[in-house]
Amino acid sequence: MIEPIEITDISDPDIACRGLCDHCGREHSLPVGPAMAPALALFHRLEREGRIDFDVPVSEASPWMTTDYVWSEARGQMFGVLVVRDQSGRTGVIKAFSGQYNSRWRVPGWVGPLLDVERFRMVTALEEKCIKQMSREFEQSTDAALKKTLADARKKASRNLQRRIHSMFLIPSFAHGRSPLPMAACGTGGIPTGTGDCCAPKLLGYAALNGLTPLGLAEFYFGRTNRSGTREHGTFYPSCKDKCGRILGYMLCGLEDARQ
Repeated sequence: MIEPIEITDISDPDIACRGLCDHCGREHSLPVGPAMAPALALFHRLEREGRIDFDVPVSEASPWMTTDYVWSEARGQMFGVLVVRDQSGRTGVIKAFSGQYNSRWRVPGWVGPLLDVERFRMVTALEEKCIKQMSREFEQSTDAALKKTLADARKKASRNLQRRIHSMFLIPSFAHGRSPLPMAACGTGGIPTGTGDCCAPKLLGYAALNGLTPLGLAEFYFGRTNRSGTREHGTFYPSCKDKCGRILGYMLCGLEDARQ
């Protein structure tokens, strides 16, 4: 999982991710640091090899893992690298993609999600089946009162499912152990769908759980421009504020001491 690397470039002072921690009341951040060079190397490797399953020979490469996926209607995806130092002082790089890649949560060589995938599949398969059934009944019904009842029930079921999904995400912190997503999120109001799925939370979570000290982070977009036009191929972006920003402060809390 960790690819050894020697840090030879000048650290980039730009902030890659930041967030407020409700537990300590302070904002924490992590710079790009030495992560830009390995991030560019990953970008060029994706372009050159046209796939993400680097750990298998070309003859065994999966058609599900090609970069054709991010140039299709699914559109592009964020990729990120985190430069880390282990407890022996050695430096290396770990990498992640946002969310799922072509419906796959886990790909060898890439950091996985912050939830139990099998439990997630079991819970969502059952509850989504019920929600779809209510949707079919809603569409087939001509009774206004029944349609309202079904609409309300479907809305409530969807909210309950989202809450259950959020509770499955266990968010690691360098200072506070692990907490379910609702307890780790800063601020008030509903937690956006997809919080905890992005590259930065995956990478920082892996580092915190494996005794690794993050030194720098860089994230870039690869593939077809997204529908809102806010993400373009080959462009680097800081971590999103609306989703990642809600939990990154909690995750980064305590890192200042670890980096000393």
